[in-house]
Amino acid sequence: MRFYKEVVQKLKFPNNLSYDGYFTNFNYISIIEVSARILMTDVYNDFMEDADFDTILSPDIDFTGTLHFEKPFCIRGKVSGEINAAGLLVIDENAVVNANIHALRVLIRGQVKGDVTAVEKVDVTLTGKLAGNVTSPEIYMESGCIFNGRCTMVGRNPE
Repeated sequence: MRFYKEVVQKLKFPNNLSYDGYFTNFNYISIIEVSARILMTDVYNDFMEDADFDTILSPDIDFTGTLHFEKPFCIRGKVSGEINAAGLLVIDENAVVNANIHALRVLIRGQVKGDVTAVEKVDVTLTGKLAGNVTSPEIYMESGCIFNGRCTMVGRNPE
């Protein structure tokens, strides 16, 4: 029992998770796998900094048209039109997006009006507002977010 406690205490958990010190049915590998999943799930939610993005659309920008990009992209301003991305798209807390979105992965912290399709995952956080349909193999909606639309979970494409 002591060995498990030491392993878990050395792992860095996100701030919103806690460890109570009671693991009875876990082995060393299970603890590492569970912890890795927790950390990877929350990586885009809590740990991304400005330097992690290739491009940041600042709050004073109002863009209309079609966006195409491959590297991580963060929207803090306003976008209308269409977004096609081969990488991660983050819609920050004060951002307003009126567009259909097709991306590898989408994190919604702000307001989105339009359909969202992701190859990997769509996350809608507590501050996120989504009015539109969502299609993705994995969809996470944090308690307290606002969602109006249809949710369709599809299988992952084999690679």
